[in-house]
Amino acid sequence: MTKAAQRWTDDEFAGLDLGDIRLNKRAKILMERFAAHPEASIPAACDGWSETVAAYRFLSNTDVDWRAILEPHWVRTQERMRAHPVMLCIQDTTELDFNGQETAGLGPLNYEARRGMYLHPTYAVTPGREPLGVIDAWMWARESRDADGVRPGQKESTRWIEGYERIAEMAAQMPQTRLVYLADREADMVAMMRRARELNTPADWLVRAKHNRCLPDGEKLWNYTTEGAALGEIAFTMPTRGTKKARPVRQQLWARAVEIADGKGGVINATCIIAREIGTPHGVKSIEWRLLTNRTVSGADQVTELIDWYRARWEIEIYFHVLKNGCEVETLQLGAVDRVERALALFMVVAWRVTYLMRLGRTCPDLDASLFFSADEIRGTYLLTKQQKPTHPARLNEVIRLIAQLGGFLGRKSDGEPGVKTIWRGLDQVMTAAQTLQALREEAS
Repeated sequence: MTKAAQRWTDDEFAGLDLGDIRLNKRAKILMERFAAHPEASIPAACDGWSETVAAYRFLSNTDVDWRAILEPHWVRTQERMRAHPVMLCIQDTTELDFNGQETAGLGPLNYEARRGMYLHPTYAVTPGREPLGVIDAWMWARESRDADGVRPGQKESTRWIEGYERIAEMAAQMPQTRLVYLADREADMVAMMRRARELNTPADWLVRAKHNRCLPDGEKLWNYTTEGAALGEIAFTMPTRGTKKARPVRQQLWARAVEIADGKGGVINATCIIAREIGTPHGVKSIEWRLLTNRTVSGADQVTELIDWYRARWEIEIYFHVLKNGCEVETLQLGAVDRVERALALFMVVAWRVTYLMRLGRTCPDLDASLFFSADEIRGTYLLTKQQKPTHPARLNEVIRLIAQLGGFLGRKSDGEPGVKTIWRGLDQVMTAAQTLQALREEAS
């Protein structure tokens, strides 16, 4: 393992307490191995057969709770959050498909025959889209429906309410930082808004509206909001998403204060925001966002800020992409759900680090690369790309771009900055090169 790997894992997992110093050490070793080779299987990531056996023994240990593995990362993430005046706490759910695998404890997914489990993290991101880590998470497998078609167990919708409650608890611990609960349509729940009001709204909430509600005077929410002239316009580039190419977007903005029935005979005061695309290219679906928030707005600038915050929700989709396709967690074959949960806890931190490096390479390009990579990793990067190592300290952006080139990034002027896919692929080669350099040095000595 490299010194840089030791440095960041020791820092990120300071205070880890799994009840046994040997378990603490094993968890850190596994984190280092998974971070060095995120795409590798567990045996391929481990250093030899004995370490592989120890890894499976750790993941099978029923005395280890996956939450205890993540606890130090949650603490470190909150420490990073305190340095910012505003933090976006993004929540979303993703399904993990283990269909065809013999893993005990799996449940149905979107239909009963598909087997897997669900993950619902809270991802802390700055308004500038720098991911600071995960601050909370739920994992569960659904129970099968009974003979009456009813699914037993806790209602899944409660996770959105509990999610706000936990963010509200954190808000009390960091009074200098304004927390914003940010979520997509599933969180458009009166019960969540009502709970925020009961707690005196210690954290703001901003959710994408799902329901075109009737207002007290009988008007529909979305028609009411767009009555009258638009407040202004925004323009931005919608990035490439899947098969959809990047394209410029212009939207007109509306915002109005509204009263929403709270289901208890009262009303919830909120602001509805609608951003509607104009000049949409022929054959392309126009982009329209309808948002609800507890915040009041007084002009186009404040509306634009909230739209920018909502657009940052895409960061959790990038995180899921790294977790599933970079770390390939859906290929885990561990025999039981509780073992998968322990492995997921480790891979969740690995996925965050990959996205963190990508963003820092863009937002803080001139940072010294040695803050994040060891000397062997930096040297290996230049050797593999056949580039001359600079005499001055290597810049983070330069090293990240070279790593991404190893993963398939072409690095042309028109290509912009590398994405997470090429970075995680390149990291695998760089870590192998660093280990080789270290082994050669040890053999020579």
